[in-house]
Amino acid sequence: MANKQRVVVGLSGGVDSAVSAHLLKEQGYEVIGIFMKNWEDDDNGEYCSSNIDFVDAAAVADVIGIEIEHVNFAAEYKDRVFAEFLREYQAGRTPNPDILCNAEIKFKAFLDHAMRLGAEKIATGHYARVRERNGAFELLKGLDPLKDQSYFLHRLNQAQLSKTLFPVGELPKTEVRRIAAEIGLPNAKKKDSTGICFIGERPFRDFLNRYIAKEPGPIKDPTGRTIGQHVGLSFYTLGQRQGLGIGGVKAKGAQKGGNEHEPWFVARKDMDKNTLWVVQGHDHPWLLSPSLRAEDLSWVAGEAPSAVQIAAKTRYRQADAPCTLQTDATGITLRFAEPQWAVTPGQSAVLYDGEVCLGGGVITTEAANAPA
Repeated sequence: MANKQRVVVGLSGGVDSAVSAHLLKEQGYEVIGIFMKNWEDDDNGEYCSSNIDFVDAAAVADVIGIEIEHVNFAAEYKDRVFAEFLREYQAGRTPNPDILCNAEIKFKAFLDHAMRLGAEKIATGHYARVRERNGAFELLKGLDPLKDQSYFLHRLNQAQLSKTLFPVGELPKTEVRRIAAEIGLPNAKKKDSTGICFIGERPFRDFLNRYIAKEPGPIKDPTGRTIGQHVGLSFYTLGQRQGLGIGGVKAKGAQKGGNEHEPWFVARKDMDKNTLWVVQGHDHPWLLSPSLRAEDLSWVAGEAPSAVQIAAKTRYRQADAPCTLQTDATGITLRFAEPQWAVTPGQSAVLYDGEVCLGGGVITTEAANAPA
């Protein structure tokens, strides 16, 4: 490039963002790395230390031969992501903070900072792609089906996508690791991070305990029988199987959709009566929803898709489920060809037309067959 385009890469300390920075430098861009610190309440603890990640990111920058800057977005994160995360849990819903973090921090606060540094583009290590067609930008799935992260990026808009590069979106993860090893990156074999950055690997309930008060109440089965006590509805999510404390309880009579030896699952949370409803058997009717309602919509193209027949994911790592789309003034209704399992309020319903991610919204309805 005669005049090198400046690209600011979000270096997390992981291998995906490291290889992204390397690929961009190879392509002739002027690359600057930025490490984002988004959480600092107990950052020196055993579960969630960004210091180790920064050391890894700095080591990567040194090998690649680029500058790296440490930027603190903890205040923005707490205001825009964590506060909303707690509000949703207190209301009995199950939010996805990664989606909010991408929309509010990585592609807003970080993008703004990069532009102040004179960048023309930003880049991250997400497994997704951007395609420009007829002057508009499309968000596409990453080519590695096992790593595609378009679900978490569905709230990005045209302005954000026009400034974004996803260098590893065309590659399988195995190739990313091969490149990292070939060029001698110190984090070539680093384990992929899991979970939410402010929780890390710690037990989720222990973390939530610090911010949300426990309000115990009854656990009931479909017959209305009380079979246990929950610690507080905020600490459970639909479809949850572990940690219910009722493993030895048997179903009463021949329960539809299960038998006395099958595990229990959370099917509904009644916030008004502080009651947790559970059912036995993975495919119990109360866990299956033929339709859902979603609001707080965000469309990649800036407007709702015109197609009626599309596909949707109601959770990450789920196959695209064919459905019909109906839009109205306040939200959308999706009706599925096959009932969906444990549709969870607070999670996102993300719509697809083949490899194109159209956008989506936040699920507001529970499983259709749960008790009134």
